[in-house]
This record gives sequence, structure tokens and C-alpha cells, in this order.
Amino acid sequence: MPRIAPTLLLIAAMALPALAQENDEDEYKPELPDMTLYKAMLDANRQPGWVQFRNFADRQLIYFTALQTMRCRLSEVRYSVNSDALDLRFPLGDCDPQQPYNLPADDPDNKYIYNSYAPGEVKTITIQVVWEDGSGSEIVTYRPCDNVGESTCARIKKIAKPKKLIAPTPEAQSR
Repeated sequence: MPRIAPTLLLIAAMALPALAQENDEDEYKPELPDMTLYKAMLDANRQPGWVQFRNFADRQLIYFTALQTMRCRLSEVRYSVNSDALDLRFPLGDCDPQQPYNLPADDPDNKYIYNSYAPGEVKTITIQVVWEDGSGSEIVTYRPCDNVGESTCARIKKIAKPKKLIAPTPEAQSR
């Protein structure tokens, strides 16, 4: 009887599960990470900023990228500019369970990435996220870092406990 090289046996053994998986009609369905992971991410990003200020091309840009990476477990992002009203909504991109932390696909308006303002227009931005279960985060007010320039930066001005969430009105639109 011919002797089979141990390496060939190892390769064959490793290929069997792959062949079985290819023929199996039940494919693993991606599941979103648990909500506690997203809440921990939000908490960890509080200090460096849920939003970031940047001065670029004679505009003041406010980036929402940190919050977009959590969009799969968010129902909305409430914010206000130069007030605590939380009267605006930032659009969230579609969730892709296979890539839950990726930023949304590029769009010509960058509507999922940042808002653009006149230089120095935004003194503060107040943010609250609403989770998919309807609970709200604390309310954090950020201001630009001193001498922010073209880098991205935000400083916490104040933190408030969440108020009772009120269902958004149809006229509450994103900027």
C-alpha cells in the first residue's frame, strides 16, 4: 500500500471542513455586537468628542464620524447648535451587519460625515444619542478646542443627565 505523506493528510484534513461549509446551505448570518459594546464605545469617545470641530477651506466643519460608527444600534442623533434645544437630527447611514463599524458609503454631499458652517459660527454643539431601544444618552455640550485650526478637536463644555425623551416631530429635520 502506498504511503501518503503526512503533509498531504494535513492538507486534506483542513480542506474537509471548508468543503462541508461550501455545500452547506445554512450560511452564518452576521449578528450585530451587543448593545453594551456600543454603549461602552460611546462612553469611551465622550472625552475625545462624539463630534469634532475643524476649520478647513474657509469653513467650520463639524464631524459626526464617531457617532456614525455606532449607527447600527442608534435610532437617532439629536443635536443643537449654540443652544441646548436638541432640535436637529443628524442623518444616520444604513447599517451593514457585515461591517457594523464602517462609515457609510461616500455620498456627494458628505451628509453622513459632517455639517459645514461659516467660520466661527458654531460656538457649541449639544449632542444626545437615542439608542434603538429608545433610551437616551447623557447630553454633552462640546466647544471647539483652542486654536483648533485644520486638525479635528472638541472639548467638553458640560454634561447633563438625559431628559425624558420626547418622540421627534415630523418637522424635526437634519440640517
